[in-house]
Amino acid sequence: MGKHANSVDSQVLARIRAKGRDWVFTPTDFLDLGSRTAVGLALMRHVRAGTIRQLARGLYDYPIHHARFGTIAPSTDKIAVALKGRDDFRLQASGAHAANVLGLSDQVPVRAVFLTDGRSRKVQLGKRQIVLKNTTTRQMATAGRKSGTIIQALRWLGRQHVDDKVLSILRRQLSATDRVQLMKDLKFAPGWIADILRRLASSA
Repeated sequence: MGKHANSVDSQVLARIRAKGRDWVFTPTDFLDLGSRTAVGLALMRHVRAGTIRQLARGLYDYPIHHARFGTIAPSTDKIAVALKGRDDFRLQASGAHAANVLGLSDQVPVRAVFLTDGRSRKVQLGKRQIVLKNTTTRQMATAGRKSGTIIQALRWLGRQHVDDKVLSILRRQLSATDRVQLMKDLKFAPGWIADILRRLASSA
């Protein structure tokens, strides 16, 4: 191994260790350390050494090893953030994943969809699929806020499935700041969801 390759290897490993266990990453997280080829080779060497794990093509993690449960799978959200990469894109959990995040569904979806204002992308991890889906500016207007996740979860549930239990679960998660933001974000929700947001925001 040449001196430069060894330097890239050690710098890549140092960054991985500095980020800590459970970090999910792609080669783009290291391109300031060397060429894409050099970084790719370094990552492959660390995979072969058992230091890191390759989850899919171009996707890796620094796994947590549990004495009882073995190697722990990374969270869906961490994978989505890694897929987003260094670009200044936003992500918004949607569909069944948004409902699961809010505790409205106990079922962890095998296909987790995130809306984004970046490029669409998907990755298959065993039976699990993570999808980044490019969408409209209006859909992304509430990205990164509790209101955005609530809007997407309610879209997935459907009006007929929003009952007192659902409202109670959502109310328990809202801070005073969240309630103020819900009122500001009414304009980004369909009419029936806006009515629900208004009820949630006015609840003490």
